[in-house]
Amino acid sequence: MQIKRVAAGVLEIAYVERGPAAGPPVILLHGFPYDIHAYDAVSERLAGRGYRCLMPYLRGYGPTRFLQADTPRSGQQAALAADLLAFMDALDIEASVLGGFDWGGRAACIVAALWPERVVGLVSAGQGYNIHDIPGAGRPASPDAEARFWYQYYFHTARGRAGLTENRFELCRYLWKLWSPSWDFDAPTYTQSAEAFENPDFVEVVLHSYQHRYGVVAGDPAYQAIEDRLEAQPVISVPTTVLLGADDGVIVSSATDKEYHRFAGPYERRILAGVGHNVPQEAPTSFADAIEMRAEPIV
Repeated sequence: MQIKRVAAGVLEIAYVERGPAAGPPVILLHGFPYDIHAYDAVSERLAGRGYRCLMPYLRGYGPTRFLQADTPRSGQQAALAADLLAFMDALDIEASVLGGFDWGGRAACIVAALWPERVVGLVSAGQGYNIHDIPGAGRPASPDAEARFWYQYYFHTARGRAGLTENRFELCRYLWKLWSPSWDFDAPTYTQSAEAFENPDFVEVVLHSYQHRYGVVAGDPAYQAIEDRLEAQPVISVPTTVLLGADDGVIVSSATDKEYHRFAGPYERRILAGVGHNVPQEAPTSFADAIEMRAEPIV
């Protein structure tokens, strides 16, 4: 697997590309605490069907690096979206299908909502409308949901910083098990992805992400204009497929779709039995099929 690199915005983004260079582009975005290997099987299927698949390491993961030492190590949602746009611009991709889950799904949803002309179609996994309502973050969730979000509150503390710094391998593996209880992943599968957590900016980016979304810390002023637009919770107008894991241990999927009004274009929502939080790695065929349904046809 050859790692490519491109200067994009404030980053040198490391990524893997599979499939024909002239094929319709598909950008696949991982989440926390995962990496591009979540899309190994998905990209193999799509590349074999003629699609150009690009899997970038997010800021703070793997070989991706900040270009300047003094750039804030922000993990806020607007920064992730800006990185995605910069990545597309750097590779001269006018528009693409976007697929993502967790943090990657958030970046994809924001770009789809604010720059729909850049998005052919969207596959959002694990959570449908994946854009934070930061002004409303102080409203409590149900006790069950609050318990599931324990790690987010942990990361607000000095103890959480120390825990993520010193025990990142064990902590992230524990989250994999909690969030995908029916996925029997083996040690090599986890270790392959855990290498990406050794990025020198991983801890700072992760902590900032989970603190900023609750208003605990300020964001990078460079992204304030995007955050201001997101306060309106903009509707997503591009064709969208939402894939949810029935066994997701962190985001519980309701049989009732409470988010359909957030989508104005063609829209489908599916709950996948026996699947947890890491939808593309646990259900690669379903994810690849959803991408192909939203992609430009191969001619």
